[in-house]
Amino acid sequence: MVENQIRPVCSGRCYPSLIVQCRDELATGITYRGTQRSPATVVRYMAALSHAFGVAVKEWQWLEDSPMRKVKKPKESRGRVRFLDDDERERFLIACKESSNAWLYPCVILALSTGMRQGELMGLRWPDVDLKVGAIILHETKNGERRRVPLSGLALELLHEHAKVRRLDTDLLFPGNINAQKPIDLRSAFENALKRAEINDFHWHDLRHCTASYLAMNGASLAEIAEVLGHKTLAMVKRYAHLSDGHVSSVVAAMNAKIFGASNGR
Repeated sequence: MVENQIRPVCSGRCYPSLIVQCRDELATGITYRGTQRSPATVVRYMAALSHAFGVAVKEWQWLEDSPMRKVKKPKESRGRVRFLDDDERERFLIACKESSNAWLYPCVILALSTGMRQGELMGLRWPDVDLKVGAIILHETKNGERRRVPLSGLALELLHEHAKVRRLDTDLLFPGNINAQKPIDLRSAFENALKRAEINDFHWHDLRHCTASYLAMNGASLAEIAEVLGHKTLAMVKRYAHLSDGHVSSVVAAMNAKIFGASNGR
């Protein structure tokens, strides 16, 4: 039945111009939040449609070729890089520690220390946490692959303390107050902490940008940052390249010194 519904539309009549029209309507449309869709969002829609056409071509043989090949994708922005400077981070962590929600501070520390996504962090379960070794195994990630997350320092200390008061009616690390089988919602506590710390234009996902930025500024390579964040390629972490310029310069200087010997700057 589905095949009969789609074939009249797609049998040699999938005009790229129709897809272009839909693309442009998406790009100029307003979301339920009252904002215009970003080019990145439109690209995600197009990726889903492209996958559907790919299946129709390769597996079902409904089409000889995908019309998406002739449709240009919107140019995405270079990517947001918003991280807390030293002063902002100090104010924010103080506000988190003083929050009426006792779990906000350890969750923020864990996010900053590991670069885990909000969904990954909130979905953590005790069987996946090894406090002796200092590691977390994420079974469900955005790219579909398991990822080992190292734990150390303050984050590990806080989890040791948290384990002493863990609830017995759920294996979630951070269960909700009403329903222990669902993760806690820290949205209000997080936003209130930002207000008290007088920090603007900052979202939970930016904690992940903080991790990547701090890694870059402390000499981590793009490949190392990608591994920590769980990216398959370096494309997503190139936005942090400028923050590691000093590290790159020192690496090049060390190479030149070894090959050509020390110089007096001439």
